[in-house]
Formats: sequence, C-alpha cells, structure tokens
Amino acid sequence: MTVRKRIIFSGSVQGVGFRWHAKHTAQALGVTGWVENCYDGSVEMEAEGDERAVDALILAMQEHTWANVDDVKVQTITPKRDYYFEIR
Repeated sequence: MTVRKRIIFSGSVQGVGFRWHAKHTAQALGVTGWVENCYDGSVEMEAEGDERAVDALILAMQEHTWANVDDVKVQTITPKRDYYFEIR
C-alpha cells in the first residue's frame, strides 16, 4: 500500500549530512518526496512509497550516525505521486 508521511526530525540534524543521507537512502528504498532544513533547526521530510519502505527510511534517519535525533513527529498525509526524492 502506498502511503505518504510528513516527518519532523528534531535534535542535531542540520549541518551533518542529514538531507544527503535522506536522499540516498530514499532512492535506495524506492521512496519519493523531499527533505529540507527548517528555520528552527529541525528537518522536515515528506516520504511516499510502500509503507514498509517509508518506515525503513524513517528508522534509518533516526539511526543516522552523524546526527543526533532527539524527537520524531510523523503524520500520515494524502499521497501526491512524486517522481523522485529531492533536497530542498
């Protein structure tokens, strides 16, 4: 089943290759969407694909060795049918 989730990662997640890692992990999992830095120091991501793949991406980002993720907020939203995963 295809799902789309909006995820907010908080902690030490900017300036550590987090978005680059998200893009390459998403591509490897066949997940589309986007990731961007937020003004408050968090990183926002929308990820769409098979639910297992999206959940695997979220878990991989929580375990990112260069970042320190303190909090993750996940919301399921309506799929948009993106064609790729981009860094904004």
